[in-house]
Amino acid sequence: MDRKSVVTTLALTAVFNTIIALFLTYLAFGKGFLINFTFSQAIGLCMCSFILAGHYFIRGPSIAGHVVMLLVTMPLGALAGAVIGALVAGIPFSEILRGRPALFLQMLFVGMLFGTMITYFFFSRERISQTEAQLQEEQIKRLTLEKKTLESHLRLLQAQIEPHFLFNTLSNILSLLDSDPVKGKAMLVDLTRYLRASLSRTRERMTTLGQELDLVRAYLDIYKVRMGERLRYTLEVPEGLKETPFPPMLVQPVVENALKYGLEPRVEGGEIRVAVEEQGDRFRLMVSDTGAGLMENKVAGVGLSNVKERLEALYGNKARLILEDNQPSGLRVTMEVPRE
Repeated sequence: MDRKSVVTTLALTAVFNTIIALFLTYLAFGKGFLINFTFSQAIGLCMCSFILAGHYFIRGPSIAGHVVMLLVTMPLGALAGAVIGALVAGIPFSEILRGRPALFLQMLFVGMLFGTMITYFFFSRERISQTEAQLQEEQIKRLTLEKKTLESHLRLLQAQIEPHFLFNTLSNILSLLDSDPVKGKAMLVDLTRYLRASLSRTRERMTTLGQELDLVRAYLDIYKVRMGERLRYTLEVPEGLKETPFPPMLVQPVVENALKYGLEPRVEGGEIRVAVEEQGDRFRLMVSDTGAGLMENKVAGVGLSNVKERLEALYGNKARLILEDNQPSGLRVTMEVPRE
């Protein structure tokens, strides 16, 4: 128990002692208010001090321990208070031993009230402290479990992005090495650059916008070897936003979706534009293509489900994923993400 709590308890005891003295005087017990006040304060403060000391040694929510302590400290405190009160009031202690109804009543009344009140206070406080500690421990365990679950979920979602792209690219490289070795070698160089950029980020919770767009550029270069002039792309990000923290592997799946469902099915191919703009405490990242829009290919929405789930897991309702038609053709996907 800290010093402030002890002082507060003793002060409240003194106030209550005064009320007891006034009550006894009103009932015409004792030898007037001054004597009643002296004995009330002496007995009440002594009993309170003894009980406080007992609670210091008897800790924990055990009812039996507090009852035993109370049975020991109450009579000791009452006896010590009676002796001190007699000395201060100038009344021989022998008179108290022979029995003065007012003083014994005062002693019993104060003892029962304060013994019960203080013991209940400390017992309740111990129970509350123990409950709060248990709740805090359970909350820490719950948050730790939620964090581990979230991290596992994000790793699973992230792992679903890569395999088919790698297998398709390696198959294309093998085919090109026979039919067009120059293109095959170029694609292998681009794949190596992409993997070097990608693998260094897979274990990180945050990268930067600049790093993510570098990864997207390497990814698009691989596809450009396959699609040739059918694929055109632009990446636009202000210099001041390149170092902005951003979760890894959120942009690339959107670009992959635009390629797979938007541009590749079209003979003439098309263009992909990735742009970032700042809006107050958040920024917008837009991936637009000139391929098949949502109305032409409903599968596009399914391909973005991982991105949507990751945004919800990372930011809750603070982030949004917006899908809309791009004029004159194609799809525009917009991510609105708070700045961290």
